[in-house]
Amino acid sequence: MRALILSDIHGNLEALNAVLEAAAGQYDVLWNLGDVVGYGASPNEVIEIIRPLAQLNVRGNHDRVCCGLASALGFNPVARAAASWTHDEMTEANRAWLAAVPKGPLSPENLPGVVLAHGSPLNEDQYILTMRDAWGPLQQSNTQITFIGHTHLQGGFCQRNEEWHELRPNYTTRNEPDSWTLSLAEGTRHLINPGSVGQPRDCDWRSAFAIYDTEAAEIVFHRVPYDLTAAQGRILMAQLPEKLALRLREGR
Repeated sequence: MRALILSDIHGNLEALNAVLEAAAGQYDVLWNLGDVVGYGASPNEVIEIIRPLAQLNVRGNHDRVCCGLASALGFNPVARAAASWTHDEMTEANRAWLAAVPKGPLSPENLPGVVLAHGSPLNEDQYILTMRDAWGPLQQSNTQITFIGHTHLQGGFCQRNEEWHELRPNYTTRNEPDSWTLSLAEGTRHLINPGSVGQPRDCDWRSAFAIYDTEAAEIVFHRVPYDLTAAQGRILMAQLPEKLALRLREGR
């Protein structure tokens, strides 16, 4: 079985379309790790693509705020402005769907060794940025792989006995499609972040995603370029904060 794993789309329609085109024919199921909306200017279009495609959805913190389940007071002013705009822009049906998306962690059916979460599996709002952050979730995990999002940083962490490692894909290009394969060693536990589809923050502007192949026991990380100018234009036309458009080019 091959699972396409997406996270942090953040209302970026152009990035999502590029990912789905690049991944076409390479997956059997789609798992969405949350933050479908927020920041980007196409919340309805993105939801209407993801709703019929994803077999499993986990809510993100921006999803929770944008649909009205939580306050935006904890967000910075730019994120708060985007969340308010997104809430008002979404259709009633899409807000209702988003509000019904379950909190992680979730386990895919018939895959007991896999868990899906947005932030840490111990706390959906916790960022796993360092080995120190990863230590608790990996120590308490009973599964081989936990897929997470939230940080917008592609890669992850792994632990086997007394060995701990940070994982970062090693790409050879900067503006073209590229991929990097991680073989899953038996007896190793992993926290894996597919990266952000719609707003990467690892200084690589290209859209990020991953494909998990259970038979090959590997995860292939991908980066693909997308129509950045169109995505930026939508943000500016919606009169969202200009910073949201500028940061897409910077990848941070």
